[in-house]
Amino acid sequence: MSASYDDCLVPANHAVHAERVDQRADFIERSVRKAYGYLSSPWNTRLSRYKRFLPQVHMQAEGLQSLSDQALREQAKAMYLPLRGEGIDCEVHIARAFAIIREAAGRVLGMKHFDSQLIGGRILLAGKIAEMPTGEGKTLTATLAAGTAAMAGIPTHVVTANDYLTERDCAQMSPVYELLGLSVGNVSMNTPQDARREQYARDICYCANKDVAFDYLRDSLTLGELIQGGGNDNVGLQAEALYTNSRSQQLNLRGLHFAIVDEADSVLIDDARTPLIISANRGGEEEAQFLQQAYAMANQLIKGEDYTLQAAHRLAILQDQGIAKLETLTTDLGPLWVGRIRREEVIRQALAVKHFYQRDHDYVVLDDKIQIVDENTGRILPDRSWERGLHQLVEIKENCEVTQQRETLARISYQRFFRRYLRLAGMTGTAKEVRAELWDVYGLRAVQVPTHKPLLREYYPLQASQSEKLHTEQIVAAVQREHQKARPVLVGTATVAASESLSRKLREQGLPHQLLNAKQDDQESQIIAAAGATGSITIATQMAGRGTDIKLDQSAKEAGGLHVLLTQRAEAQRVDRQLAGRCARQGDPGSYEEILCLQHIDSRYQDLQWLARALKPMLSGRGRLVKMIISGLLRLDQRRTEKYHARSRRAVFTQDEQQRELLAFSGRSE
Repeated sequence: MSASYDDCLVPANHAVHAERVDQRADFIERSVRKAYGYLSSPWNTRLSRYKRFLPQVHMQAEGLQSLSDQALREQAKAMYLPLRGEGIDCEVHIARAFAIIREAAGRVLGMKHFDSQLIGGRILLAGKIAEMPTGEGKTLTATLAAGTAAMAGIPTHVVTANDYLTERDCAQMSPVYELLGLSVGNVSMNTPQDARREQYARDICYCANKDVAFDYLRDSLTLGELIQGGGNDNVGLQAEALYTNSRSQQLNLRGLHFAIVDEADSVLIDDARTPLIISANRGGEEEAQFLQQAYAMANQLIKGEDYTLQAAHRLAILQDQGIAKLETLTTDLGPLWVGRIRREEVIRQALAVKHFYQRDHDYVVLDDKIQIVDENTGRILPDRSWERGLHQLVEIKENCEVTQQRETLARISYQRFFRRYLRLAGMTGTAKEVRAELWDVYGLRAVQVPTHKPLLREYYPLQASQSEKLHTEQIVAAVQREHQKARPVLVGTATVAASESLSRKLREQGLPHQLLNAKQDDQESQIIAAAGATGSITIATQMAGRGTDIKLDQSAKEAGGLHVLLTQRAEAQRVDRQLAGRCARQGDPGSYEEILCLQHIDSRYQDLQWLARALKPMLSGRGRLVKMIISGLLRLDQRRTEKYHARSRRAVFTQDEQQRELLAFSGRSE
């Protein structure tokens, strides 16, 4: 049974597909999916199938080079009818489309797709995750699947992790699509609201994940009561469409058809811990005073007597003595303090802000405003705020103007949003660590794509130090060592504060360098573009620059390529692998080195403090075995943190599903 993509409207498409997804996602099927995901290899054995696809593409490419641009465009348009008639599952038509797109890319970009990219494009078109090591050209790979789907009449979203990548990828790849007669749109934070519908209406639209998801939520609010609890009213919608200013004509999206998600692990996994919420201001001076009183009261409680802390989960637990003291302190403070549950919750939040939310780590203060820092990328998250008074408590802590709390108007989790696409695919350099979750939640299989050229990355022996001072000295010495060889050096730090501290140390040693963190994220492309120059030194939060190619000049290649230095393990091994992937790309030379600090175990992982103290005396000399133990302990804690985050994502998804059912029962839209 075929469907016309052009005739699909948001309500009908979303509602019908949501109903199908909900039916599939019952307990039995999810259990079977999970078991199958563990028992079968996601790197699956079917890579040979995609390799067998390559000769077909090369055969279809014969004769295309001799065509003029106009004749090539006519060849592309000639593919519209067969692709729309037989869909995007016919190997012969797909091979022809890939050959035409490859020829177009060679003409306008000077880059023809490698065989590895052809394999990646075919995996994307099949609705899977293509794991392609960093530097293998995922941006160009996406044009194959996006262009073929667009030829078949399927509106396609190429979803990126941030606005910079959206605008860059669209600008770079648009000439390829335009040569094929396809229209391209671009939606970012800077796109005016009244221009978004036009951009989404084009054959292919590049958009950041948060933009397309929030536009979906805005459409839900626009429809209002027309869709009740995720159901659909096609007759009512079609009747309303007869009027010139109907709500259906005000929608941004024309449905969720096919999405290709770049940096899929970042978008589908890391960002999925936080639901997307559209909210409005609520509360006033009384609410702000309530939060100010809460923060002042948290400072009166005594750690160890009135409350205890769980650092791993950022939780403050009130003890009986603290609960009793809290009741006494709030006796005469007004009606907002009467309810015990609310009273204790806001104090727990205030204690968490006091002890766990750190400036230049979790947030930065810019123009007297709190800006949240993405823990995975080191980038600022504009227009984001924490829930349940947490953001206002941070503002109080930093003596900023207290903004109003927000009331939720619409919300959805990334898990539920992306499951609503009729076809979903993705690409990333680090999928294997989360392959089970990608399959369990999204039904996405991951296939590992071989590299175009052999990997020449060299791994240096692990270094470890007892104290923060020695740790910094080792880092500076390593930077000086590689700088003297005229090699470019990229140093990855865990926080904004750590990057600025190391920057001061390098300045003291007279080492010129560039600093990239959340405070300089507007200069990211320029800083990263220069990071491959001979003798350059760049300090960056660990994931800053992700998605941006560091190109080496010839002298840098001859000197040994880019040297990447990791100074502290991230919360997920994928993040460390992404940092390592900044060097030795596309056959270039490069090296990777870890310099870790025992004190990071002592301060970050409280339950391992005894072991850290026991290991300190053993670190004299080389201590190779002890260094291996330290590395193993940090990896063990990474796994523990990864499992905790996975549970958090599952909780967000479960809560979202429960809320959907409640809203459906009450007759309200989501």
